[in-house]
Amino acid sequence: MSKQIICRNATLGYEDGIVTENLDFTVNSGDYLCILGENGSGKSTLIKALLGLKPQLSGEIKWCDGFKAKEIGYLPQQTPVQRDFPASVREIVLSGCLAKCGLRPFYNKAEKALAENTMKQLHIEELAGRCYRELSGGQQQRVLLARALCATRKMLLLDEPVTGLDPKAQSDLYELIAKLNRDGITIIMVSHDLNAALKYASHILHIGKKQLFFGTKENYLTSKTGMNFIETEGGEQNG
Repeated sequence: MSKQIICRNATLGYEDGIVTENLDFTVNSGDYLCILGENGSGKSTLIKALLGLKPQLSGEIKWCDGFKAKEIGYLPQQTPVQRDFPASVREIVLSGCLAKCGLRPFYNKAEKALAENTMKQLHIEELAGRCYRELSGGQQQRVLLARALCATRKMLLLDEPVTGLDPKAQSDLYELIAKLNRDGITIIMVSHDLNAALKYASHILHIGKKQLFFGTKENYLTSKTGMNFIETEGGEQNG
């Protein structure tokens, strides 16, 4: 199992201050890492750092063994503007191949085949000709997941992927992501869904103003941070 990302004593923030610090974790190929934390704890800033879009203030974030930040397939949180995007499903999935095109102003045969095969893999091939904005929320997320898979087959970074979906669509998407992980794709998922984290993740990274926990899911369950968070979340859900 090879290391893909090593983060050592990283501090993240902006010119006007630190958002989170003392981040110290690794991501190995095939991991399913769930990132937990309250709102404002730095999860979005960490996403930008992992994607290579924002340098850390100090410390190190290192991509290993030839792995590059641009090889991370990214599924961002959806916005109302994105949900209303007037393009076909096939066009959106194909756009995941843009980085492969370089200066070439068209998709080649291999890229088109990759898009078609990915749509079949995610069971959305029958939607290929439909307009994206006409789809249900769950269907739209599958389309965006297919787009991310066209960009890479190594790692997916998912930011609250089930937000706004009904329970059935949430469950279906989580199971699909788990299958991709079993097929060998590394998953990093930012989530508020503690139940999903405890069901699917192999590792947990819990952050606040500093790193609160990093380790296996099993160790998280018996850690002070984990037990406190589970108790708090359970109380909120029951209240």
